Amino acid sequence: MDERIVELELRYMQQQEQLQQLSEVLYAQQRALDGLQAQVARLHQKLQAEPGLVDAAVNDRPPHY
Repeated sequence: MDERIVELELRYMQQQEQLQQLSEVLYAQQRALDGLQAQVARLHQKLQAEPGLVDAAVNDRPPHY
């Protein structure tokens, strides 16, 4: 009976450790995602402020055409 309790305690401790590791990974991923979303928002604002920036690049043909 004692062995079974020890086994259950070990499994519980391992699960707690894994849960902590997953939580840390999730936190890091959320920070990275937040940074990327902020970067996209800044780029979007920049493009809205300078609409000719994208239009000119799309319509310009290289000199060899």
